[in-house]
Amino acid sequence: MRRHWIDNLRWVTVLLVLFYHVIYFYNGKGVFGGIGGFGGPQYQDVVMYILYPWFMPLLFLLAGVSARYSLERRTPREFFRNRTRKLLVPGTLGLFVFHWMVGYFNTVVAAREGVFDGLPAVGRYLVMVFSGIGPLWFVQVLWLLCVVLLAVRALDRKDRFWSWCGKAGIVWIILLGVLFWAGEHTLIQHPREGTMDGLYNLYKPLFYLIPFLMGYFVFSHDAVQERVAGAWIPLMACAAVAGIALAVTTFGQDNTTPQYLGSPLNCLYGWLMCLAMMGWFKARFDRTGPVAAYLTKSSYGIYITHYLVVASLGYMMKTYTSLPPVAMYLILAVAVFVLSPALYELLRRIPVVRWCVFGE
Repeated sequence: MRRHWIDNLRWVTVLLVLFYHVIYFYNGKGVFGGIGGFGGPQYQDVVMYILYPWFMPLLFLLAGVSARYSLERRTPREFFRNRTRKLLVPGTLGLFVFHWMVGYFNTVVAAREGVFDGLPAVGRYLVMVFSGIGPLWFVQVLWLLCVVLLAVRALDRKDRFWSWCGKAGIVWIILLGVLFWAGEHTLIQHPREGTMDGLYNLYKPLFYLIPFLMGYFVFSHDAVQERVAGAWIPLMACAAVAGIALAVTTFGQDNTTPQYLGSPLNCLYGWLMCLAMMGWFKARFDRTGPVAAYLTKSSYGIYITHYLVVASLGYMMKTYTSLPPVAMYLILAVAVFVLSPALYELLRRIPVVRWCVFGE
C-alpha cells in the first residue's frame, strides 16, 4: 500500500529546501556558501533559523522509512544496485556532466582574483567539478548510509529489534530526541583550518545516520505512525513555541556552527518539528492528486537541478544589476520554482544525461 503522506511530506520538504536556498544565498550571517547579504539587519534570514534545524534530518528520516519498505520487496543486492544507480551515479558522474556549472559560479569570485591564473583548462574544469557538489552532499551521504544499513540489517535478520521498536509509545518516541541531541555532538566542535574538519561538519554523516536508522527501525511501523499522527497538534504547538524561542534568542548568530546545532533548544525544536510534520501529514495529507503525483515523481530531479538556478541567477543579479533586495528575492524565488522543474523536464529527456544526472 502506497503511503501518500510520505510522498507528500518529502516533496513539500524539497520545496522548502528550494525556498531556504533563496534566503541562504543572500544571507547576512556569514553562513558558508552564500554570496553575502545587503548590509544592515536582514530579518528575512529568520527563515534559516526556522527551517535548518529540521528539514534535512526529516529527509533522512523519511529515507530510512522508505529503505525499510524497499527492502521488503527487494533483495539486499537489488536494493544496493538501485540505490547506487539513483544516488551514487548522480553524486559522482553528475558532477562532470551538470554540476560543474554550479562549480563555475561557486568559483567565479576566486577566478576574478587570479587564483586560476596559469592553471590549464582541464585543471579549471576539475576545480569547478569538485566545487559544484552543492546539494549533492545529500545524495552522497544517503548512499553511504544505505550501505551502512545493509550491514546493520544483517545483525537483525529476524527483525527482532525492528519489531521491538514498533512498540514505542508516544513518550518514548519524543524521548528519542536525546539521540538527535547526541548526534549533533558528533560534530567537530572546533574545526581546524586546512583540514577535513569543515568538510566533515558539512556532511555530518554520523548525525544523519541517527534519523536514518530511526526511520528504518521505528517510524516504518504503521502503529508508530498512528501514534505520532494522534499527537500532531500538541507536537506542533510545542515545536512552534521552541522555534520562536530559538529564533528570538539566537537571531544574528551563524546557525550552522557545531555549538549552535548542539544547543539543547536547537535540538528540541528540530526533533519536535520532525515529529510534528510527520504526524500532521499522516493525519491530514495521506492522499494524492495530479499535482501531488507529479511532484512525487519529480521532486528528486527538481532537488538535483535547483541550485544551478539559485547560484547563476542569484550571482548575476547581485553582481550586474542594481535591483533592490526585495526584487532579487522575489525574482529568484519565482525562478527557482519555475526553472528548476523546467530544467529537470529538459534533462530527463536526454538519455545519457538522464542516467548521469538523475540515475534514471
